[in-house]
Amino acid sequence: LVWVLVLSLAWLAPALGGEEEDGEVVAEEEEDEVPSDELGEEDGVLVLHEHNFARALSEHRLLLVEFYAPWCGHCQRLAPAFAQAAAELRDESSPARLAKVDATAQTALANEFAITSYPTLKLFRDGNRTHPLAYTGRMDAKGIVRWMQRRAGPSATLLQDAATAATFVGSQDLVVVGFFKDLQSEAAQGFYEVANEVVDMPFGVAEAAEVFEAYGLSADTVCLFKKFDEGRTDFPVDPARGLDAAELTQLLRVHRLELVMEFTNETSDQIFGAKIPHHMLLFVNKSSSAQLALRDGFRAAAGSFRGKVLFVMVDVAGYGADVLPFFGLTPADAPTLRLVKMENNCKYQMEQDAFSDTAIRTFVQAVLDGKVKPRLLSAEPPEDWDTRPVKVLVGKTFDQVAYDETKNVFVKFYAPWCSHCQAMAAAWEELGERYKDHEDIVIAELDATANELENITIKGFPTLHYFPAGPGRKMVEYKSNRDVETFSKFLENGGTLPEEPPAVSKTPENSTGREKPSPLETAESRDEL
Repeated sequence: LVWVLVLSLAWLAPALGGEEEDGEVVAEEEEDEVPSDELGEEDGVLVLHEHNFARALSEHRLLLVEFYAPWCGHCQRLAPAFAQAAAELRDESSPARLAKVDATAQTALANEFAITSYPTLKLFRDGNRTHPLAYTGRMDAKGIVRWMQRRAGPSATLLQDAATAATFVGSQDLVVVGFFKDLQSEAAQGFYEVANEVVDMPFGVAEAAEVFEAYGLSADTVCLFKKFDEGRTDFPVDPARGLDAAELTQLLRVHRLELVMEFTNETSDQIFGAKIPHHMLLFVNKSSSAQLALRDGFRAAAGSFRGKVLFVMVDVAGYGADVLPFFGLTPADAPTLRLVKMENNCKYQMEQDAFSDTAIRTFVQAVLDGKVKPRLLSAEPPEDWDTRPVKVLVGKTFDQVAYDETKNVFVKFYAPWCSHCQAMAAAWEELGERYKDHEDIVIAELDATANELENITIKGFPTLHYFPAGPGRKMVEYKSNRDVETFSKFLENGGTLPEEPPAVSKTPENSTGREKPSPLETAESRDEL
């Protein structure tokens, strides 16, 4: 789900020796040495292989293992953060340790734990080898440490009396407290489950009657205390339904956010972690007091859409400058408004910007009701776009070429920054040369970061689509090998490869072998949208 251009993806037994003494050859070894189960380290991270893996599990109650590939760019970027997290956990005498396995060399371990992409992190608890827990935290040192700390100790602090609760509630800007009459109840256990996963907020739990009374409660309730907006949000536990961990997690993610979030390096994880389906954006230059004042009307409109639409302010002269090309904007366009549907990256724009809370509220509701058409970006076509062997398509010329009923059109959707696209560029150009004189075959490409199509959503780069001649606006996604000969077989066979097995990319850093479109959230080099 996509906001901005950001760089994306990159992640023998010893020979027998001998020496000659007095005319005789003395063998140093007659048999291979038995591999050691010693636990070695690199930068404070345990280095594991199939011969010491069991020992590591037996000696460390909590062991987070990174399965990596030496060539993986994401793994290389993670390495310093992983080492830093290992050092921080060691310095605080945590029982948690970090380890790594080269999954390309230790294939037995990779197969045992079904490693299909890199990096993959799994937590092994209490020596249990058969049911490791998938890592769900952030891929940075702070996120790793918090995630491990939450699993090393109690996930929620017990608040035994009203004074302890008051101190806890006032200790940070944002805290969560579960009030349960019985801490052994199923609802309380669900709360602990949520506390294990939502590691960037402190959790407390209380069952004492005086604590219930101090906060005006009489039944099981989860309370989110915050030092902004409304100050407190209550989530009563339904006696019949109980506590749904997934539902509570989403409610906390939504209500922990301010009504209007400013997009910054510090807030981007929260903005995208909330998984709110629409984002309403106010682009302003914060150095202008007049533009900054527009935030008041923007905020007044936000309350009606909490949980459905996230309102975000973007400083065009600050951290938000890099997202402007994604919206086809420049700093001079501020102030302006855009709404993004995160599922398919469609963008919506007012016919004429109006910044009152009433106008904003009306516009947002119209988009939600399906009454507004998306605004599609399109670059201008190059003058020679249709004379090159590979035709250069843009948004405004796509339909006339791709859906020409007399042509079979093979289109590469790419991103200029995508390393996988760059790797196959020469093959695509060669394909264009091979078919440039074929009347019924067109080889084309479209920069999907500068052009948008109403009915086609690109979810990875490169994406290859074949549009066969004839009526019906048909489309076939190509998923096989990316070489000229296989492309040619596909074209000569009318858009199919019936005898070809599914292609497996040799060096992808995600399971698709493609680079994901670069949303704001991939500013942190995330592999997933």
